[in-house]
Amino acid sequence: MRYPKHLPQGGTIGFLAPSFGCNIEPYRTGFGHALEKWREMGYRTILGPNCYAGKGIGISSTPESCAREVMEMFLSREPDCLISCGGGELMCEILPYVDFGKLAQAEPKWFMGYSDNTNLTYLLATLADTASVYGPCASSFGMEPWHDALWDALGILAGKSGAWMRNAMGEKEPHGAVVRGYGQWEKESLKSPENPLAPYNLTEPLAIRSFVGKEEASGELRFRGRLLGGCLDCLVNLPGTRYDRTKEFVERYKEDGIIWFLEACELNVFAIRRGLWQLEESGWFEHVKGFLIGRPQNGEPLMGLDAYGAVLEVAGRKDVPVVMDVDLGHLPPMMPIVVGSMADVAVKGNDIRIEMRYV
Repeated sequence: MRYPKHLPQGGTIGFLAPSFGCNIEPYRTGFGHALEKWREMGYRTILGPNCYAGKGIGISSTPESCAREVMEMFLSREPDCLISCGGGELMCEILPYVDFGKLAQAEPKWFMGYSDNTNLTYLLATLADTASVYGPCASSFGMEPWHDALWDALGILAGKSGAWMRNAMGEKEPHGAVVRGYGQWEKESLKSPENPLAPYNLTEPLAIRSFVGKEEASGELRFRGRLLGGCLDCLVNLPGTRYDRTKEFVERYKEDGIIWFLEACELNVFAIRRGLWQLEESGWFEHVKGFLIGRPQNGEPLMGLDAYGAVLEVAGRKDVPVVMDVDLGHLPPMMPIVVGSMADVAVKGNDIRIEMRYV
């Protein structure tokens, strides 16, 4: 696994829009304010041509234009790391125009994004053996004040702890990063075109549920493996395509084993269950060591099936730890996850700690 160099103090952050751009509110104002904050912190910024574009369907521009922006930003010597402007719907359509062979040979850069950006964060790992960050998109950094999750995300890019970044004190993390759960989460956002810089509306207590197999666990769980995953809405589109080399990746790292981190956006509980069945039947869950499952955005029970049953019918058959309702994905805050890194996970009650090592 290849790990990029860290963003240096005074370095350059590049922004690109391979999915949705920041052409409408509240994202346009949020992105603009985020740029101001980064510049005040001493970073330089460079914007790809699609950052404010809204010419595409479900993405910022045409698939060819978005892929060209990806290749130019990754191959340019100017940006030290890259952050996606936002999520969207049809980033998968840029994949035929992205040369993952060239990305595998180029000097790696940190790329961060989530949701539709799974099409890049996941494939950088499985096709180019390059680590990425499943974390917040650029406009989220416009909120006032920043949540700790944003400091953690910037800390991963800079190679320092979130606390160091927030307080400008302390030491660098070892060759890796540590993230923890945040205690409360947002059910209903206050962000709007009229209030584009609103912070997270933290009203709900973190309520992790842990299982071993299908049985609810008591006491502390500890497990280790290489992190792989993202948004299930995007991942279910990959099996059967030329971009699915997950089985090869899983076999390559079978001595480490895989910890799958998964979250869903628009999928209802039946679609989640069907999606996990599809990934299992595609051989993705061989050598699995555990599952980290984020709160589903559309997880209301249907016809007697709830989110736990949706996940445990498949993941529970593996007889490994399954940790649900963790801080991942579309119901913020989200722990930034280094895709491809080796992780030691410790869970006790509502406390979760993920130590990621760059090996």
